[in-house]
Amino acid sequence: MLTSLHKQLLNDYQQDLPLSLTPYKDIADSLGTTEDEVLSVLKELKDQQFIARIGSVIAPNHIGSSSLIAMTVPSEQLQEIAELVSQYPEVNHNYERENRFNLWFVLIGTDEEHLQSVIKDIEIRTGFKTLYLPLVADYYINLGFEIDFND
Repeated sequence: MLTSLHKQLLNDYQQDLPLSLTPYKDIADSLGTTEDEVLSVLKELKDQQFIARIGSVIAPNHIGSSSLIAMTVPSEQLQEIAELVSQYPEVNHNYERENRFNLWFVLIGTDEEHLQSVIKDIEIRTGFKTLYLPLVADYYINLGFEIDFND
């Protein structure tokens, strides 16, 4: 069951995480709770798969190098391969598409050499080739959304 604090964290902090040395304390102060409680609720939300990650989104190729990667994976192996890909800290997110290339992910690294090294490792570990789609033009899509918690 989602408490008021769960709902506030899900709705109010999809964007604009405080930029400070103590962001979770700042959130706690603004919500009238403790930093430990905020961290505990965020862990619960992650464990229950309401959230996948907490972190910054940096414009592509402003710091390091990034690319979109696609793979063709048999449907019966898709979940397993997606989970393996998600283990890489360089993977921002991945998702399934209804296409011959059915697994897509954004890869971010310190530089092009780092990207190529991670791509090679993913190909070796999964046994599947990747399609490397370097950024030509960037587009910003706001992925924040208001959640309606009407019970």
